[in-house]
Amino acid sequence: AAEAGAEVTLVAGPVHLPTPRGVRRLDVQTAQQMFDAVLPLAPQQDIVVATAAVADWRPAQMNAHKIKKKDGGKAAPVFELTENPDILAAVAASVDPAKTFCVGFAAESQDLAKHAREKLERKRVPLIVGNLGPATFGRDDNALLLVDALGERELPHNDKLSLARELLRDVAERIAKARTTA
Repeated sequence: AAEAGAEVTLVAGPVHLPTPRGVRRLDVQTAQQMFDAVLPLAPQQDIVVATAAVADWRPAQMNAHKIKKKDGGKAAPVFELTENPDILAAVAASVDPAKTFCVGFAAESQDLAKHAREKLERKRVPLIVGNLGPATFGRDDNALLLVDALGERELPHNDKLSLARELLRDVAERIAKARTTA
C-alpha cells in the first residue's frame, strides 16, 4: 500500500520483520494492546487490512513466577483461558462502511472457501482473503481466495508481493465502484 502511495500505519505484534520504508509502525505485545491501538485509529482509515493471526484465547491470569512441579506429581497444571477481543469484528462494527473498507484474512488448513465465508458473515466485513496457511507459512509464494457477499475469486499462485499488489488493485476497484454507485 505504501508503494502505491498510501499513508500506512502498521500495528505489529512481536515480530522481527523490518518496517517498510515510509510506514508508521506501532509495536504491541498482546492481543489486548493491538485492540487498544487499532480501534481508535480505524475510523480515520480508508482501508483496514487485518492480517494478524491474533490468538483467540489467552490465560485468564498471569503468574508472576515460574509454575513449579510438585514433588512426585505428574499432573500438568490447569490453566483457565479467557477470550481475546475480536479486533476485526469490533473495527467493522465501529466504522462507517461507506468510509472505511475492512479486509480480513483467513488462514485455514482445510475447507478454505467454507471457513472464509463463515468468517465473512461472522465478522460482517465486505472481503475475506483466504489461504491455506500450512502450505504458505515461511514461504515467499502463495495463492489467495477472495470471498465476498457475491461469491469467490481466486488469485492464482504467485509470489507474495505480486499477490499483495493484485489484492490492493482489487480493493481499490471495489472502493471506486462503491463510490460511483453511492
